[in-house]
Amino acid sequence: MGHEHHHGAAIGHARTRHRWRLAAALALVGAFLGVELAVGLLSGSLALLSDAGHMAADAVTLVTALVATRVAGRSEPTGRRTYGSYRAEVFASGFAVLVMLGVAVSIVSEAVERLDRTAVEIATGPMMVVGGIGLCVNIAAMLLLRSGASESLNVKGAYLEVVADTAGSVGVVVAAALVAATGMALWDTLVAVAIGCFVVVRAVGLGRQVWDVLAQHAPAGIDPRAVSADLASIEGVQEVHDVHLWTLTSGMHVATVHLVTDDLARGHAVLDRARQLLRDRHGIAHATLQVEPADHTGCHELGW
Repeated sequence: MGHEHHHGAAIGHARTRHRWRLAAALALVGAFLGVELAVGLLSGSLALLSDAGHMAADAVTLVTALVATRVAGRSEPTGRRTYGSYRAEVFASGFAVLVMLGVAVSIVSEAVERLDRTAVEIATGPMMVVGGIGLCVNIAAMLLLRSGASESLNVKGAYLEVVADTAGSVGVVVAAALVAATGMALWDTLVAVAIGCFVVVRAVGLGRQVWDVLAQHAPAGIDPRAVSADLASIEGVQEVHDVHLWTLTSGMHVATVHLVTDDLARGHAVLDRARQLLRDRHGIAHATLQVEPADHTGCHELGW
């Protein structure tokens, strides 16, 4: 049996490299949230209120992401969590999806309800100014999180929430301009609906990635058939079976494989080559490999 551990590097980037980015983005969003909410209520702009809702969702998502990085990196004294708490970051991403969907549903519901009301007065001046400031805040937060989004699903959840809010701020400015130019408050409602639909699309995309991890699907970009074929090509390997590939958390791909060899005396060399192949060619740093003699039949007795 052979295995290799590289958990420290994966969790290290989540705890140190990106935590300060999450904290800085949270400070920016939190500082502006109250201002936007107050002006949204005073101006009567649904688009501005929807953007404030986005910012509130941003704040919640960022707090959750920060907490998840701490939980994922804590020690495990009980010994029962044999994979540690790394999945906390994935659960935080799933929470971000739920928050985004909740905000989108509330925005669209309010927009539909407003269509049945009489004319709504909207103060477009304050709406445009606050929308513009909110856009700058969101762009700054988005730039802070962008580099980490490609490495951590947790950071990606927070990043996509901020991206959606950035689009919302653009929508607020556009809605203010259209209402001021035409005098039709309907533009404010339509922009709010468009923002809600945009958020749903982003949330569904992230939700699929979260589901793939929680359902233990093969990591994106890794073909199990190609992995099996590469392992079967190793000198001394007669058969490859029970290949299982999944992602524990962002940057931590895991594999378990059974290798049937023609000569157990060469098992050590087979293990070394298989580990190197999985690490270098497929990006799988943690692999548990079982070497079996050709006449071993126990594994084939499993019914699942």
